[in-house]
Amino acid sequence: MNAKIMIAAGVVLAAGAAIGAYNVFGPTYATVVSSDPIVVKEPILADVLSATPVKETVTGRREVCDDRVVDRRRPERFDDKDGMVVGALVGGLLGNQVGGGRGRDAATVAGVVAGGYTGREIDRNHRGGQRYQETVRDCRTVDTPEEKVVGYQVEYALAGEVKTLRLDDKPGATVKLGERDTIIGYDVQWSHEGRTGSVRMVEKPGDRLPIRDGVIVVASPTPVGDAAG
Repeated sequence: MNAKIMIAAGVVLAAGAAIGAYNVFGPTYATVVSSDPIVVKEPILADVLSATPVKETVTGRREVCDDRVVDRRRPERFDDKDGMVVGALVGGLLGNQVGGGRGRDAATVAGVVAGGYTGREIDRNHRGGQRYQETVRDCRTVDTPEEKVVGYQVEYALAGEVKTLRLDDKPGATVKLGERDTIIGYDVQWSHEGRTGSVRMVEKPGDRLPIRDGVIVVASPTPVGDAAG
């Protein structure tokens, strides 16, 4: 056998050995049974460009109080008659104790007159009927128009579009427009030669997963279980 035939035979044998080695030591694959998405709720936030107060004129009610000075008069005692009556009675009793007969009667009359006069003068000098001033406070409820902020006209930007909406309260730097479902990963069930298991993946897998040394090979997997079938 010449040298060229020997080299060609060597190349064929080497290629066959390489193919055999790959079949023996190459990767094996597990079958993907299912891949369920992991869904979370995320807020839809838009950037607030402006928030303009919306005002309305409403009728309010408030209490208004004023102080004023009024003239008063102290109460009389029976129109200046109580002192006179009491004085006449006392004077009459005292006069009745003096003398006898007509002299007693005259003394009684004189006592009544003197007592009545004295009582009347006492009444005139007492504080009843005197005028004075007093400060009083008058309060009343009045209707007053007032301007009130009833909401905000908000201009916001979302996904390159500028829109507006009405809000009751003034927003901050962002405004929440709602919620949306977001897939953050997948719970994958697999099987291989009677074994089953689960693994959590960021990306959705295809129909199979590579296995190396009995372990599923994925980028940053999060194992969630492994059971013998």
